[in-house]
Amino acid sequence: MLRVQNHGDARAFALLMRRWGGPIRRLCTRMTGDAHRGEDLAQEAFARVFAKSDSFEHRARFSTFLWRIALNLCVDEQRKILRRPETAVQIEGDGQDAVTATPASPTAGPAARAVKQERAEAVRAALTELPEHYRSVVVLRHYEGLKFREIAQVLDIPEGTVKSRMAEALTRLARLLRPFGEGG
Repeated sequence: MLRVQNHGDARAFALLMRRWGGPIRRLCTRMTGDAHRGEDLAQEAFARVFAKSDSFEHRARFSTFLWRIALNLCVDEQRKILRRPETAVQIEGDGQDAVTATPASPTAGPAARAVKQERAEAVRAALTELPEHYRSVVVLRHYEGLKFREIAQVLDIPEGTVKSRMAEALTRLARLLRPFGEGG
């Protein structure tokens, strides 16, 4: 990031995009529930990183800077959707990247793969029903593997708040997924 910031180095920026493109695209897809919108927001996040490279402080981690930009874009996108109620019901996407469930083993039969796909659909739907401040904690922790301390830095909130949001998010997810567990 130092080379991008000081020299506008396109190759260094391309390396950053190659390293962080997948995680940021997954984050945006999970936050919006739509793979296409997630892709667009990830591209916008990198465009903003380049445009705001002069505001990056090297005391902070680059990943924190990038996660925060991407999350802000996702939150802004969700607010736009809520202001246009006619599009709010279109949050399904193609489902391939929205939630990564444990893949079925290649030797698993069609029934086992169907159950795993059904579970992934249920988790994806439940995740999109969570308020953004809970969803972002779950996505950053469980899907992107950030530690609570890192999530606190990205969200600029105390670590205790991250933990309480995680607890509440998991409680809400369990409530939302209860019908799925009871039915099979």
